[in-house]
Amino acid sequence: MTASQTSTEHAHDPIPVETEDVARQIVDAALSVHRTLGPGLLESVYEVCLEHELKSRDLTVDRQVSLPVLYDGVRLDAGLRLDLLINNSVIVELKAVDALMPVHKAQVLTYLKLTGHRLGLLINFNVPLIRDGIKRMAL
Repeated sequence: MTASQTSTEHAHDPIPVETEDVARQIVDAALSVHRTLGPGLLESVYEVCLEHELKSRDLTVDRQVSLPVLYDGVRLDAGLRLDLLINNSVIVELKAVDALMPVHKAQVLTYLKLTGHRLGLLINFNVPLIRDGIKRMAL
């Protein structure tokens, strides 16, 4: 199973070109933030700086978006929050950890499933080279 295939049960259309363009801009913005700040700061610092960088590129950024869970036919506030939702199409989950763990990837996949969005980026800023900290996940 590849990162872009989380299930063989459903064949999906390709990710829309517009969404891929947004994802490329997010990666470029993350590179810029990391180049300026480097590793070693709190996740919240990277979050506000990345938000600023993305907005300066005329992208729509929603930060700390509440994500209710549908359980037993009821929408419940379970405390889930998306770090960033860009152009209402790409979910960005930020970390500042020594290493990404399977639970971090599972978190992004769960957010994609709960929202119906197709593309998510898991970005760990606590790495020497930011390209090593970016994971693309798609449904």
